[in-house]
Amino acid sequence: MKNIESKKEKKVEYLELIYDLIFVYVIGRNNLLMHHVINGFVEKELFIAYILCTLTVIQIWSFSTYYINMYGRNGLRDHISLFINMYLLYFIGKGTRINYAPYETEHHIAWGLILANLGVQYFIEMRNHKDEPAIRRQARRLGIVLIAEAFLVFISVPVYDASGINLVPYAILFGIIGSLVQGRKAEVILVDFTHLTERAMLYIVFTFGEMIITLADYFEGGISANTIYFSLMGFLIVAGLFLSYETIYDRLIDREAENNGLFYMLLHIILIFALNIITISLDYMQNPAVSLWPKMCLLITGFLMYYAALFCTLRYSKAACRYGRRLFAVLGAVAVCFTVLMIVLRKLNAVHIALTAMFVFGIWLVLFKFSREAR
Repeated sequence: MKNIESKKEKKVEYLELIYDLIFVYVIGRNNLLMHHVINGFVEKELFIAYILCTLTVIQIWSFSTYYINMYGRNGLRDHISLFINMYLLYFIGKGTRINYAPYETEHHIAWGLILANLGVQYFIEMRNHKDEPAIRRQARRLGIVLIAEAFLVFISVPVYDASGINLVPYAILFGIIGSLVQGRKAEVILVDFTHLTERAMLYIVFTFGEMIITLADYFEGGISANTIYFSLMGFLIVAGLFLSYETIYDRLIDREAENNGLFYMLLHIILIFALNIITISLDYMQNPAVSLWPKMCLLITGFLMYYAALFCTLRYSKAACRYGRRLFAVLGAVAVCFTVLMIVLRKLNAVHIALTAMFVFGIWLVLFKFSREAR
């Protein structure tokens, strides 16, 4: 793989930020699926729907971001394409509800059209590189992946109605694997990694915004010892999660590195998904209608998923900040202790939330100490 000649530094445009806000709305709609609790548990069908809908939206964001990063010029065509997808995303948000059946067709049509729109942009882009066959091949391959996934999405409703086979998981998986494979085949590095990391960071910040809104419920109940205790612990958890991401992003990641950025984007799909699970688990922690085991399992899974993906981003760290086995041994030991203590003390809600806050800040202190030593 070779690097393309030096390009002007790409800036995050205002339209990209507005585009991200529509995803915040849709993710919020997805989270509502997890609020329907029966006998202490979320129904299996709703939980699966939540996972698929959330991955769908995050994948659309990652595909859009990747295209804009490589080929976006902040021109008229980019604006039209983004506004079309923003409009279509409203149909996805509208169709994300407990009573899903009446909205299923329009949901999938909107999803398929978004993917097709992005795929067409790659094919149009080929005209701007008539004398650059490597770039043309790269654009064509990624365009084919998106059009093929759009086809799977379009036929998923009639196939399910006829056979009961759900193609949605296969469509999402095809998009992830297809983009990774085609990205690895790229003969030219077109990705502006600085811009890509900034876009990913901003979406993480917007996702934390949803978590902060959920945290507001912890302040209900007037000024009492219980309210102050739980609201303080909840606030510390959110702050600690963000500090860990900020430490890695600001101090350790080599944002000027040259790479295709695909694995970095995949890690952020996992990070955003994990943050949404944590947001729901924080909401459940104060909800007596949710049974203990789903409450605890969701919380532990969300935190471990978040930190596992976050630690994997260290593969993009600066040369002076290379990590060793010792760092992962310490982080792993902290995670194991947290999991064991949470299970053993699962019936003590006040201890539960304090342990979570200590775990989050323990991880951050390890990362912060490492970042100080590495400089």
